[in-house]
Amino acid sequence: MNSFATAELRSTHLVRAIAETPRNYRVLTGERPTGPLHLGHFFGSIVERLRLQNAGVESFLILADYQVITDRDSMPRVREYVHGAVLDYLAAGMDPEQTTIFTHSSVPALNQLLLPFLSLVTEAELHRNPTVKAELAASGRALSGLLLTYPVHQAADILFCKGNLVPIGKDNLPHVEMTRVIARRFNERYGKVFPEPDALLTATPEVPGLDGRKMSKSYGNAISLGMSPDETTQVIRRTTTDSERRITFDPRSRPGISALLSTAALCLGEAPESIADGLGDAGSGALKKLTSDAVNDFLAGHRERRADLSKDPALVREILKRGNERANHEANQTLDEVRMAMGTHY
Repeated sequence: MNSFATAELRSTHLVRAIAETPRNYRVLTGERPTGPLHLGHFFGSIVERLRLQNAGVESFLILADYQVITDRDSMPRVREYVHGAVLDYLAAGMDPEQTTIFTHSSVPALNQLLLPFLSLVTEAELHRNPTVKAELAASGRALSGLLLTYPVHQAADILFCKGNLVPIGKDNLPHVEMTRVIARRFNERYGKVFPEPDALLTATPEVPGLDGRKMSKSYGNAISLGMSPDETTQVIRRTTTDSERRITFDPRSRPGISALLSTAALCLGEAPESIADGLGDAGSGALKKLTSDAVNDFLAGHRERRADLSKDPALVREILKRGNERANHEANQTLDEVRMAMGTHY
């Protein structure tokens, strides 16, 4: 059985186990704050985080600002993106009493795990990681040491708090597998310290961007959660479509039309084919209006809550302060255990 099939089978068992004993699990999840959060984040990760939080699973949510260093264009605005992400988390329903929200750069002991972890992997293993390959291709720059060691940074993010559950899509499975390898090799060499975390493969949809590619900040094809209704409408109006009036769902041949249908379908809870049938020969203008209305209606409550939250300028600072304190407590305890195991506790 290949690694994906094994992880898929394990995920099926995990869903039942989590429902029965949620307190046996600790989740680590998060993202790099390289831009505003968008619909892809909402459907692709936030929905699953809320489900686990509300099921009673303890969660740590990292805003990996140090990992933004590899994205030179985003770094000057990283503080803005971190604050915006926290507002979106809160507006979506993340509860800082149940979910620890913290920033990578604020937890020194987490980053001290990198040195022993780097000693446990080979250069060849790092080069094989698909995310490293994809990020290198997208950057158009030489491979930096930081980008090459990105999988080890993610292992430190997961293991600093003894995370044993990582909700991911199948594309990120190699990162969890690398983390399991690092945990296993450390335990074999120095004694049992870390759990080998399980990947919880989520059946979340891939949200297409408005050009048919995956929705991504770097592609400029995203609908941000914090956009105004007018901004959303303007972005959707600019979507490249075609001259055929009949609306059909055909992602390969009609990426723009199909991306709009997929976006509307997610927000309306319908199948894209059904929406296409309903529009018939109405043309792309009608499809763009339907999609704009669907997105704006879907995000109306989120945007209202976000606007209310943003009225308190101290709120985000206080949540990050508390989250960073909690993360530092966990990281310091783990680093003490690592030093004891390695014989470097003086």
